[in-house]
Amino acid sequence: MAAKSSANAATPPSGDETDSRAGRFMRSALAILGETGRTDFTVLEVVERSKTSLRAFYQHFATKDELLLALVDRIMADATERWRAEVEPMPADEALRRLIERISAPAESHTQDSINRGLTYYNDHLLETRPREFATVLAPLHTLLVDILRRGVTEGVFRADLDVETDAAILMQTVLGALRLRELGAELNGVPIESSHLYAFCIRSLLRSDQH
Repeated sequence: MAAKSSANAATPPSGDETDSRAGRFMRSALAILGETGRTDFTVLEVVERSKTSLRAFYQHFATKDELLLALVDRIMADATERWRAEVEPMPADEALRRLIERISAPAESHTQDSINRGLTYYNDHLLETRPREFATVLAPLHTLLVDILRRGVTEGVFRADLDVETDAAILMQTVLGALRLRELGAELNGVPIESSHLYAFCIRSLLRSDQH
């Protein structure tokens, strides 16, 4: 995330932050994203939407990129926390299947689709311009995948020779990058690429030879 985002979990920041000005700015940015699907809005638009001031904005964020980075970070952290709670009781192979399903699930509304599209393209921008910060955003998802792979090795389902940290990073980027393939797959071979295809592709490299 396609850290992606995986932006299917895009929801307004929650908790005490919703009562702060920083949270108000993030909610305003999310609302604009939901309406337009674009991240090329201005700081002034966010300020006007949040009914605050430019001075207040710059007390919390140095640039619009800082605001969007904070928003993506919160979305990813909240989503990963929910996904972890869901998959932790499952065997590793089933946990991986469920996680891929959650990451690649289609948007449930036009607003959600707009948010997903906007943040998917913004994630590309982050990867190119701020790779260190983007890696920090993706760290919770990477950690979850590392835990699933290690559990699979312990359970005797996944190969014992996995380079868990590296393989988890490759797996994460494969799944996030493949979010764009749903429509592209239909154009290339007449079949939209779904989570089941992603899981089948990924699991082949993880299973012990006697598990195939």
